[in-house]
Amino acid sequence: MSVDTLSSFTVADTEIRYLIDRASGRVGWQLIPRTKAGEVVEPRAELTGMPYVGHIPGASNPPARRLEPLVHVKFAGTPYDGSGAFAQGLTLCATPDATGFAFHEQHTQGDPEDDATGRKRVVTLLKNAKGHELHHRLAWHEGDGAVEIECAFHNGSQEPVTLELLTSFALGGLTPFAADDASGRLRVHRFRSAWCAEGRLDTRTLDELHLEPSWNLSAQFGERFGQVGTLPVRKWFPFVALEDTGAGVVWAAQLCWAGSWQMEIRRQRDDAVLSGGLADREFGHWTKTVAPGETLTAPPARLACVAGDLDAACERLTVLQKRATDSHPSIERDLPILFNEYCTSWGHPSHDRIVSLARRLRGSETRVFVIDGGWYREDKTCDHGEWTPSARRFPYGLDATLSEIRENGFIPGIWFEFETVGVNSIAFSLADHFLERDNEPITVRGRRFWDMNDPAVIARLTAAVIDFLERHDFGYLKIDYNETLGIGCENTAATAGTPDARSLGEGLRRQVLGVYRFLDTLRERLPGLIIENCASGGHRLEPSLLGRTAMSSFSDAHYTPEISIIAASLHRLMLPRQSQIWAVLREEETETRLVYSLAATFLGRMCLSGDIDRLSDGQWGVVLRAQQLYRRVVPIIREGSSRFHGELGPSWRHPRGWQAVTRSRQGDGKEILVVAHAFADSPKRVHLPLPARPGSTWKIAEELAPSLATPASIEDGVLHIHFGGDFTARVLHLT
Repeated sequence: MSVDTLSSFTVADTEIRYLIDRASGRVGWQLIPRTKAGEVVEPRAELTGMPYVGHIPGASNPPARRLEPLVHVKFAGTPYDGSGAFAQGLTLCATPDATGFAFHEQHTQGDPEDDATGRKRVVTLLKNAKGHELHHRLAWHEGDGAVEIECAFHNGSQEPVTLELLTSFALGGLTPFAADDASGRLRVHRFRSAWCAEGRLDTRTLDELHLEPSWNLSAQFGERFGQVGTLPVRKWFPFVALEDTGAGVVWAAQLCWAGSWQMEIRRQRDDAVLSGGLADREFGHWTKTVAPGETLTAPPARLACVAGDLDAACERLTVLQKRATDSHPSIERDLPILFNEYCTSWGHPSHDRIVSLARRLRGSETRVFVIDGGWYREDKTCDHGEWTPSARRFPYGLDATLSEIRENGFIPGIWFEFETVGVNSIAFSLADHFLERDNEPITVRGRRFWDMNDPAVIARLTAAVIDFLERHDFGYLKIDYNETLGIGCENTAATAGTPDARSLGEGLRRQVLGVYRFLDTLRERLPGLIIENCASGGHRLEPSLLGRTAMSSFSDAHYTPEISIIAASLHRLMLPRQSQIWAVLREEETETRLVYSLAATFLGRMCLSGDIDRLSDGQWGVVLRAQQLYRRVVPIIREGSSRFHGELGPSWRHPRGWQAVTRSRQGDGKEILVVAHAFADSPKRVHLPLPARPGSTWKIAEELAPSLATPASIEDGVLHIHFGGDFTARVLHLT
């Protein structure tokens, strides 16, 4: 294999090299930290000299590496050869369909719409002998430390073609810093997720994942993981990273998609390969027929490469989410504090209680008051879908309640779950407008799913949601979504009468696009509306929906001891300024417990709930003090860089040990926010080394702690925090 450099580009401190196999025309690429460019080594070409190859009569001498294609595609009805032995059912990558594409042209361009931000693009066009095209589009803005990739398939032939796979990205040659298979050096980082337990880091070596290449490199090994359905953060986040511990380099990838997705870690030869995109035919029941002249674009992916650790790579990706936050209402820049009455009323809001809560909150730093689920309910559960305010809950009319909220100084907000319909709603009987499987409406936990590509559904939701919000002048919308569509749907308004009518995965893909369109219309109609993304907590914490909403519910863990663990873990996957964390306050709580709950909200967006109108004056004073400190550290939460400290046991539900997050203000780094929590069996005192500060010393400007606690101190550049007991917390502002 003769591989040459086709072109190279520099993005911040990353060198991007496009490579070409001159014999076949196949194109691949590398991402290399510029500081490590001199450490790239020439890989061995074959296994010559290995006794278990050389001593076997007639044994072939397989190449130790092959250039990984930029994009993988698989057509229905074509051979599954080429991807290694035993690969079918394990991967659809590396078949002749993908390796049959050759280089055609490459060009760079600036985006006319984004000239002010300096957006750059590299477009690489690949073609095969049948006239099919693959477009690989690399994009970044000046100052970005990571890149975005978009891949598209164009059918330039005269016949329709059915796809079984189209990747959003593929990156092989890992690691370029070892000539052989880098045994013992390569680690994979992923983030697990479950309801009320989002973002748990899972790190394994390739050896532990059983991904060592076979003795003669003939077998394909792989770890394909992901999620099927419309809760994209279920079991896993759409993220993967590979670390070369010998070179000190991490490659990380994140998908931007709210439907079924997959990531793959593959290994046949010396190098490891990362790829990902839409869940394919094997994993996500997906096929798509592309007619002559049509183009199918895969969901975007984002990639980062750093000389550093996993936290540095994650920060490169999360920083890319900042640009989307600029498109939301300007009030969001101040990170307004919220109150949501759900953990007060538990789905049974009423005019009188809302007024009581609003009057207690008056004069505090709270800016937004949200009425959660049940505002439409009379006496049944799972009856959402009609969206008519309950006359029993609001006897003077909803507008009278909203007037009370505004008169006490708050922006009113309201809850909707508009993509589904409850079994006790009149709308539940409108079967022709729901998503189907096996010619029956998909029904799960008393819910059916609107077909978001059906014009009648969009007209109904426009009137019930968008017009309603505009008529009542709401400033905040909480969007919830409490079930998954599963493997997909068939015969939707978008696919009926087409070859895709029976493709469950394609029906799901089109449903996700319909949801995107409705959200985009909602934002266009009501540009001043603050929108929250919730899906039974954090089941939709992925970039495409994070970007379309101002903030997201981090979890449904509202009153549990592990809240701060979840909130800290999510710093690696989303911006804290978008992570809404609840402090549910009860009248029986001690000052220590109040501080413990409130401290967790400093890891993101502060949202209060619970019995705040029944707290004593002393308890309320703790809340006010926390809010005042929160307002002072908003710039650090909004624009900061996080580092993680502590010693935790294996259980999140029954946490032991301690953790601390230090978040430094970006730019000059002259302020630090410290959020520390002690769990069971915690040390009485912990010590955090602080970054050097030439010419001055760090000072504690303010500390949120129980009134009788021993104050924290700084000695010789080390912060000493005194917990004084289990399940306690401290928040410190250092200047």
